[in-house]
Amino acid sequence: MPPIPDTFGEPLQIVNTSDGHGFELNEDLLAQILLDQRIRDKKVCVLSVAGAFRKGKSFLLDFLLRYLTKQGVPDWMGQEDQPLVGFSWRGGSERETTGIWIWSKVFLCPGPDGEEVAVLLMDTQGAFDSESTVKDCATVFALSTMTSSVQVYNLTQNIQEDDLQHLQLFTEYGRLAMENSSDKPFQSLMFLVRDWSYPYEYNYGEEGGNRVLEKRIKQCGSKHQELLQVRRHIHACFEKIGCFLMPHPGMAVARNPKFDGRLSDIDGEFKEQLCNLAPLLLSRENLLMKEINGTKVTCRALLEYFKAYIKIYQGNELPEPKTMLQATAEANNLAAVASAKDKYVKDIEEVCGGEKPYLSPEELERHHERIKTSALALFNETRKMGGEEFSQPYCDRLQADMDETYQQYLKHNDSKNLFNVARTPITLLVTMLIMYILSGLFGLVGLYSMANMANTILGLALVCVTVWGYIRYSGKYSEAGAYIDSGAEFIWVQIFGPVYKQALSQHKKNQDKKKK
Repeated sequence: MPPIPDTFGEPLQIVNTSDGHGFELNEDLLAQILLDQRIRDKKVCVLSVAGAFRKGKSFLLDFLLRYLTKQGVPDWMGQEDQPLVGFSWRGGSERETTGIWIWSKVFLCPGPDGEEVAVLLMDTQGAFDSESTVKDCATVFALSTMTSSVQVYNLTQNIQEDDLQHLQLFTEYGRLAMENSSDKPFQSLMFLVRDWSYPYEYNYGEEGGNRVLEKRIKQCGSKHQELLQVRRHIHACFEKIGCFLMPHPGMAVARNPKFDGRLSDIDGEFKEQLCNLAPLLLSRENLLMKEINGTKVTCRALLEYFKAYIKIYQGNELPEPKTMLQATAEANNLAAVASAKDKYVKDIEEVCGGEKPYLSPEELERHHERIKTSALALFNETRKMGGEEFSQPYCDRLQADMDETYQQYLKHNDSKNLFNVARTPITLLVTMLIMYILSGLFGLVGLYSMANMANTILGLALVCVTVWGYIRYSGKYSEAGAYIDSGAEFIWVQIFGPVYKQALSQHKKNQDKKKK
């Protein structure tokens, strides 16, 4: 896969649609974005725009992209004759976006408390075109709402009753999830009403929008029970609900087939309200971090949620809310596992990774147990869904992963041991030295047959160490070298090793006696 550009960025499709109305996650591509070293552990803000097709979602996102690129400076909208680039958009009646797309460049922006937040822009397939089923529309909207911290619901002219009913359909899975939690399943919903034609009743912008919103979704007893149920559901699903009224961008935008997004072709009122909308969504004081189960989500954790959520949409039926809750709990626990394991790897790397000096196996094991305990504590302290029993298999998996990683670092540490690297020549040289001493001793006492045997072994060891050196130098006859290594290992394990351990043990006993 080619590297993602690190300049302006580009739109990348992370959820693909198939001819059979199925959805697939481009996991490798999403991982390449979210696991980048620069942002992987940063809290994330995901702004998504969803709604009916051909209503200007991608067009709007490209202005928000300008705002992030310029970091909100006063002239962030750019030059009057500058074409609008970013997410793919065009005029006309046919759909342009399919599946779910995100911008490849994740922006690091200061959050309300000064902490850097990773900001991700998401574009979605328009709902209710002639090629999408109700399941397709519900899947895209639900996926974007579940993974975003701010969902912009893009509408035209007014907030109609069918818009609210569609919203209820797309968020229905959250109803059962709330039975097991006091938390609302989604965070912020922004009704963005485009082409608002009644500024004489309610002004453009947030203030007028909230007055319209209050009137449209008021839970008033005079409404029919069915209408009340829709409104209760929406209020119960979102922590925050707002509305913003946008004017029409002008006839040059709507009717010119060659319109390329230049500000000079857009009506002044539309540009004025864009200057109010962008900071309302993305300024430092308004930046909303993604939260699930009361825990702020990092980019690394967001990947796990995407992977878990996409699985439940790969059947032929709409998933039940219980399935959604299980998927969220699974992703939540997997994110905790990934975070704890990353802590383990970082800490053990500082102890014996890279060019760190060799540690004795006993000391390394002590570090392993200490770091493992710390990582498990992090896992246990992280707020997780599903309860202790649900989380236990993930805790077991974390421990198994850490033990497996420890074995790899144990081998890496052993490779730094000079004796392990040069065990064969050292063993052979020690053998030669011992045989030389024994040969001399046997000759002094007249045991010439034993002396000759010692000399023979000495000569054989000399030949072996010479051949072994040549093999290592030339790289030839590796099979013969393996036999020599095996023989030297046998001598060390069966003879020298036990003798050395016995001598070391006796030395410790003598030292203890002297202390007493």
